[in-house]
Amino acid sequence: MKKHLKIMRCYFRMNLSSALEYRTSFFVQAFGMALSNSSFIFFWWIAFSHVGGQIAGYSFEDVMFIWAAASSGFGLAHILFANAASLTQIIVTSELDAFLLQPCNVLLNVICAKTNLSAYGDFMYGIILMGIVYQGNGAAWLWYAVSVVTGCILITAILLLANSFTFYIGDASAPSRIVTELTINMSIYPDKIYGPPVRALMYSLIPVGFAVHVPMRLLNGDPPILAAAAFAGSVLFCVAAAHVFYRGLKRYESGNIIVTRL
Repeated sequence: MKKHLKIMRCYFRMNLSSALEYRTSFFVQAFGMALSNSSFIFFWWIAFSHVGGQIAGYSFEDVMFIWAAASSGFGLAHILFANAASLTQIIVTSELDAFLLQPCNVLLNVICAKTNLSAYGDFMYGIILMGIVYQGNGAAWLWYAVSVVTGCILITAILLLANSFTFYIGDASAPSRIVTELTINMSIYPDKIYGPPVRALMYSLIPVGFAVHVPMRLLNGDPPILAAAAFAGSVLFCVAAAHVFYRGLKRYESGNIIVTRL
């Protein structure tokens, strides 16, 4: 574990230093993403102003919580593990060869090797939104932190699983894009607006509900046993995603491309 954390720290420092080399581009992308996300606050404010009360059992504050948690979780996943979303391209273009030659954990090495500049905007947007809506509410900030960490790990696992099917079926870029869109949409809207089949999906094959909706319910007073069930489901899904990756890795055939990584 200590070795893995060291790898993550090294990649984070290297990727951040690379991003800050072009500070203007970095801040423009981060600020642009945060500004784009901010427009949805106005959308929800208008919606609740017309409907009044709740929408599908969610108050305005509840919706802001899941938006903040989803944005920061998605942002952190793409800050630390951005290559999980690019795994299909890495496999298809045989860039995976370079990672296989390095003496460290292949999965962690691959997914940590890249960062997404606009993801910093997503991450900060969530923190700012929480500061505006919940201010000094300690319980809200606690469950927000739990949601962000869980969301980061689960979103990475979801993207890893979707892209790992490239090992089995060839280019899986189209299915992975669909999974990404579903993950985002399931995170930022009240889960009760969806029918039972979709809700079953968001707590099984695309279990983003564990990361966003469950913490929000725990904040609103649902029994703690729900947290244990969400934790167990999240761990099982992450183990399954890693298993699919490593099983698929055995099927990988090198493209014999010579790549130098510094």
